[in-house]
Amino acid sequence: MEITCINCPVGCRLSVELKDGQVVSVTGNSCKRGEIYARQECVNPMRMVTAVIPVEGSAQPLSVKTRTPIPKNRIADCMAVLSGVKLKAPIAAGTTVVPDVCGTGVDVIATKSV
Repeated sequence: MEITCINCPVGCRLSVELKDGQVVSVTGNSCKRGEIYARQECVNPMRMVTAVIPVEGSAQPLSVKTRTPIPKNRIADCMAVLSGVKLKAPIAAGTTVVPDVCGTGVDVIATKSV
């Protein structure tokens, strides 16, 4: 399998050998982060999710993000949950907006104060 590392601007082309759903080897990386990325991406891809949510009482929407990455296959579910969130001002940066989004164990938090 061929993938491009996205951990830094170099964008190394990585060759990943898989056997029975597990990574056997990674080549083409110029640093250790590339190998770590390839191993995770090929077995359990994870992504940060960012979004904006309207806030009652504020002309500005609230920017939010997952506290840590969630499984890539749960992004659509996460966005569906976020589309239904109703918030009222004031909200402080760092406030948990959605705890344990989609059962991932990861909170969605406010990234600014509104």
